[in-house]
Parts: sequence; C-alpha cells; structure tokens
Amino acid sequence: MVALVAAVPGLVSGRLVALAVDRGFLRAGVAIGLAWLGVWAVAVVVGSFGARRVPVRLGAIVEPLRDDLMTQVVSGTLAQAAAGGRGTDTGTVARLTKQVEAVRDSAAGLLLGVQQVGFGVVAAVAGLFWLAPIAAVIAVAPVVLAFLVLGRLLVGLVGRLQDVLVAEERLASSVSEIAGAVRDVVACGAENGARGEIGDAVEAQAAASRALARATALRSAVATIGGYLPLVALVALGPWLIHSGRLSLGELLGAVTYITTGLQPALRAAVQTFGGSGTLLAVTLHRLSAASQLPLEEEAVHVPSPSKVRPDAALDLRVRGLTFAYGPHAAPVVDRFDLDLHYGDHLAVVGPSGIGKSTLAGLLVGLTQPQRGSIHLGSTPLSAIAPAQLRRTFAFVPQESYVFTGTLRENLIYLHQQATDADLDKAVDAIGLRSVVDRLGGYDGIVGRDLSTGERQQIALARSWLSPAEIVVLDEATCHLHPAAEAQAENAFRHRPGTVVVIAHRMSSALRADRVLLLDGTTPMLGTHQELRTRSRPYGELAGYWDDPEPR
Repeated sequence: MVALVAAVPGLVSGRLVALAVDRGFLRAGVAIGLAWLGVWAVAVVVGSFGARRVPVRLGAIVEPLRDDLMTQVVSGTLAQAAAGGRGTDTGTVARLTKQVEAVRDSAAGLLLGVQQVGFGVVAAVAGLFWLAPIAAVIAVAPVVLAFLVLGRLLVGLVGRLQDVLVAEERLASSVSEIAGAVRDVVACGAENGARGEIGDAVEAQAAASRALARATALRSAVATIGGYLPLVALVALGPWLIHSGRLSLGELLGAVTYITTGLQPALRAAVQTFGGSGTLLAVTLHRLSAASQLPLEEEAVHVPSPSKVRPDAALDLRVRGLTFAYGPHAAPVVDRFDLDLHYGDHLAVVGPSGIGKSTLAGLLVGLTQPQRGSIHLGSTPLSAIAPAQLRRTFAFVPQESYVFTGTLRENLIYLHQQATDADLDKAVDAIGLRSVVDRLGGYDGIVGRDLSTGERQQIALARSWLSPAEIVVLDEATCHLHPAAEAQAENAFRHRPGTVVVIAHRMSSALRADRVLLLDGTTPMLGTHQELRTRSRPYGELAGYWDDPEPR
C-alpha cells in the first residue's frame, strides 16, 4: 500500500503539467496554471509519506535474512570441516565480512529498486497513455529496447562478478594460509614463493575487478542512452505533432515531464537494481550456498571434492619429464627427469654442490613448480592434491633448521599436536635427542639461543619423525651432526614407516640407502651403491675419497 501511495506523483505529474499549460497559462491565466501545479505539489507531499515508510518495512525483511545467512555460513563451514577433515577454511572470512553484508545490502537495494522500477514505470506509462497515446508509443519503444539490451548485458555481468568474488576468497585464503605458516616459510627459505603466491592472487583480484568495471560502465551507458532517446525523439517530433493537431503544447510538456520524472529515473533504477543489486545478490547467494552447504555423510566419507583430491593409498611417487630452470633463458637445473619411488623406499641423492639436488627436493615435495613434466602420487597429480593434505603427506627438513622460541614440547609437536609424552620419548630416543631433553629439564623446558646448530637440526628431525608424513625429504638436514649422530638420525627415518629421500651431505648416506641417485650434470644415474661404483666413474671417484669406515 505504501508503494502505491509513493507512485501517485508519477502517475499524475504529466497530466497536471498539461492541464496547467493548456487550461491555465495559455487559456485561463497564471492563477489557474499555478493552481494545477499546486495540485501536483500536494501529490508529491502525499507520495513522500508513502516513500518514507518503504525503508522501514524493508528492515523487517533484510535484517533477519542477514542473521540467517551468517548462521548458515558458520554452521556449514564447521560441518564441512568436521566431515571432511579439511582444517580451517579461511575463505569464510571473506564470506562473513563481505559476502553476507553484500547480500543484506543487495536484498534491500533489490526490493527498493523493484518497487521504484515497477511502480515508477507503470505509473509513467499509464500516465502517458492517459495523456496522449501517440506520445506513449514514441517514448516507450526506446525504453523497451534498453531493457532488452540490459538483459543481454546481465549475462556477462554475472560472470564478471562471479570472478571477483572467487578472486577475493582466494586472496583471503592465500594471505591467511601464508601468515599462519610464516615459520615454515622462513625455515624453508620460501619467502619468494610466498610473495609470488600472494602477488598472483592480488593480480587476479585486480584483473577481475577491472573486467567488472568495464562491464558496469557499459551497463551505465545503456541507462543513459535508453533514458534520453525517448526525450530526443519526442522533442524532435514535437513541432510536427503540434502542427498536425495530434498533441497540444501542454500535452507535449506533460509527456516530457513523464519521461524526465518517471521513465528516466525508473530506467536508471532498473539498471542499478538488476545490473547491480540483483546481480550481486544472485551471485553472492550462489557462492554462499556452494560454500556453506551441509555435507551428506556419504559425501564426507566417500566422495571428496574435486579440488580436494586425496592421494592414492599406495603413495608411490612417479616423476616424468620433470624440467625446471631459474629463468626463461637459463639452462635447466633439472632437465626431463624421470624417477619411480615406491612407498617405503630409502633413496640417497648425491652429487657435487650446485648441481640441483636441493632444487629436485623442492620439486618433489611441491614447494617448487616445474616448467614441464609431472609428478604423481599414486595416480594423482601433485597439483590436484589439496595443500593441507599435501603438507600432511610430505615432510621437508632443510639444511637450516628452524627452532622457534617456546618450550621443547611446542617445537616437537608442531606437526603433530596430539602427540603424547610416550610419542615424544620414541622420537627423542630414535633421533638421539635425549641429552638435550635432560639438559633443558624436560619437554616443558624453554628452548633458548644456547642450542648448537647440530642440536637445532636434531629438534627439526625429531619434529618431522613425529609428524604423520608418509614421505620425508631430508635436504642435507644432518650436515651439522657428527657421523655417528647422522647415522642414528637417518636410520631412525629408515625404520620409520614411509619413504625417505636424503640429499646426502656425506657419502656414508649412500651406503645406508636402498638406492642412490647420482646427479653430475649429465644423465642422472640410479642404482645401488655397488652398482654405481661399477657403472659410473664420477661416482667411483666420489666414493674413493671415503676409505675410512663410518657409522652406518
């Protein structure tokens, strides 16, 4: 009812202007003309009372909608995390802080816009036909054409807006994940990779926003052209219509009034409502629904999401045609490399410094992306595995071990928060860290700066030994240990379930391995220690420097 009252001025405006001109100013005098305009003023006052009540009624609709959406997003995210074991979905931050509020604002704008457009267009068109049908035909035709063009543009606008929302979620997720893993990033020397990942997300969000801006500008042009074409057509045909007796001067001015106060604002509101609020509401609701849908039990157990593929149970690592270079014009450090690593293997990688051993280690665990080739875990490409699952499957221990300020317990359980004291005892005894535990006064002792580099490496090794990782890559992770301690650490991983890849610091690591991979700048060679001593002269020369027995 209040919307009908608000539409009264639009219905009578042109008619009253025509009466003021034809029956007042041109015939009966100024006083009569002003009286008719006074009636219009009264209609505007009456309409304003109705218009004031519309936002109040909208609040009773959109505020409960926002509360229900926030409840659904939080409940759905928690249910999905609990059912799928995916951990924290940091994209929820974007959904709660931006998308839910966007739905609230868009719903209010859409309802208000529909009221303005619907009643405004009906009132203006009805008034035109009431005033002069010929003027109505001339004015309405361009407006109908503008609505048709707008409908075609909305299809592309929906796609651009969808891209923006997805880019915002990915940016929020990237920043949150990297901020939460800053210790690991620093420990692995992956600052450049982290910076590049966030930079890519920012650039993707900016590109999506620019594409949306271009589509929005085209939408605004339709509103401008569609609003002024009826006015131009009516003014251009005005002299002929008046001289032919089809319109009076008052009727012409009344028709112009209906266009400028009714059709043009209604068309702008339509563009803003359906091209703005309506599109944003539809796309945002789709994103919220997709992200917050409560999972079925069967889906949570048996049907993982395509973007969250889990690796095969076999956990065999298969590398084909792997190629990586540090620049577009640089020689490849890893060139068309193939490798089959079966679950439970113990592989040692040897070769001179700078040959690419650490680069290969980063490629195998997914920290570095190759330019060509593929790495499969079972039958699943590494790139298709969810990052959280990938980090649970692989453990990477670099040469520079990262030990953070806190208790020894906090350092050891960083990758396995549910570890018990019994679990800690097994890891400590396996790696040979018991003397450090005793010196610090137990697992709750504070780790300080008085640790040696070797002790730091032992803490990092025990942390990875304790983790649930099935594949462990040690990148010269024992280089600061004496030979006996190195042998104990490597043997601990050898007897631990899973696969071990050791980037060797000493040739003794090759004797403890099932197979040895030689990288010497030519064709990589793979075999046992004895096989490579026979087949490869460079490997024989490397092994020849090692004559004194070392612990195995």
